[in-house]
Amino acid sequence: MPRIAVVGAGSWGTTFGKVLADGGAHVTMWARRAELAQEIHEGKRNSEYLPGVNLPRTMTASHHLSEALEGATQVYLAISSQALRQNLKAVRPLVSSADVPIVSLMKGVEKRTGLRMSQVIEQELDCDPARIAVASGPNLALEIAREQPTAAVISSTSRETAEAVARRARNSYFRTFVNTDVIGTEFGGVLKNLIAVAIGIVDGVGYGENTKASIITRGLVEMTDFAVAQGAQPETLQGLAGLGDLIATCQSPLSRNNTAGRLLGQGYSFQDVVKQMNQTAEGLGSVAPILQLAREAGVQMPIVEQVKRVLDGTMNPRDIAPHLTTDDERPTGERTQNEHSDGGGALRRSLKRAFDQLRYGGGSASRD
Repeated sequence: MPRIAVVGAGSWGTTFGKVLADGGAHVTMWARRAELAQEIHEGKRNSEYLPGVNLPRTMTASHHLSEALEGATQVYLAISSQALRQNLKAVRPLVSSADVPIVSLMKGVEKRTGLRMSQVIEQELDCDPARIAVASGPNLALEIAREQPTAAVISSTSRETAEAVARRARNSYFRTFVNTDVIGTEFGGVLKNLIAVAIGIVDGVGYGENTKASIITRGLVEMTDFAVAQGAQPETLQGLAGLGDLIATCQSPLSRNNTAGRLLGQGYSFQDVVKQMNQTAEGLGSVAPILQLAREAGVQMPIVEQVKRVLDGTMNPRDIAPHLTTDDERPTGERTQNEHSDGGGALRRSLKRAFDQLRYGGGSASRD
């Protein structure tokens, strides 16, 4: 059996370890706390993060990083985005001599630099970007751990790397697609968290489905405009890493970002929300760096701006809904900023998608 290492034993790291083990790999988890490593290793449970879920016999765990990484043919990283750089300093000497794929399971940007997680990995591990892949999509951990069917997308600048990871990270209930748009895939996973916080806020306030549908729809426009300005392909934001993840994260009480927003909408302060959350809500830490990148690129993100004002305590949560798009009273177009005005753009994209499906349809991994 191929040996796989997963660094980080929270809900998503453990769930992905289960996905890999159920796909036929021997998986070793690295847990920061020795008692958690022991529970996974001996009891085949992670009761703190995945209550009621039995883990496969082919999943083991260690709180010694060198032991977890020994002999790994693929390494998956599931660490808080703000702690990634520091943890990679310990990982680097253990993987520097191996030419194995490094896969990011994280959905955040670094506060200090605004860098995506793949960029932080490239810097700290000093490795070829072609070795790095990212996984994204509608990934509510507890549902997947309970083996409810879902799909994800694996992205890498190297199609070979993306397909190698996709073949390994799939089983009877978890299907993987591939693309080479790392920028779009990563930013989709980051940006949907910010919109999910907004949805949580209006949920906490008590607004209904019209309000939430409007925020989700206009939020997708903000996500697409931002990602395209950073170099992404707009189609990626219409796929699993964008729209798919946005729907799941906005509508589910299992979403940490939705939960954080709901607490804000109920009147809790940002500090109180952080104290109450058992796990990290990546969206809370990504608001400021994303808005800074948006300003630098000249992209307007009014919904995310409103979320920041609620986080800062300068806006009443009840006031977030009337400001869905802009304070400008002039009517504005509904299209995203990156769309062409001619009607042929959609047709060209549809034809290109059909051609791609014909071209790649025979492969072992699917194109998103």
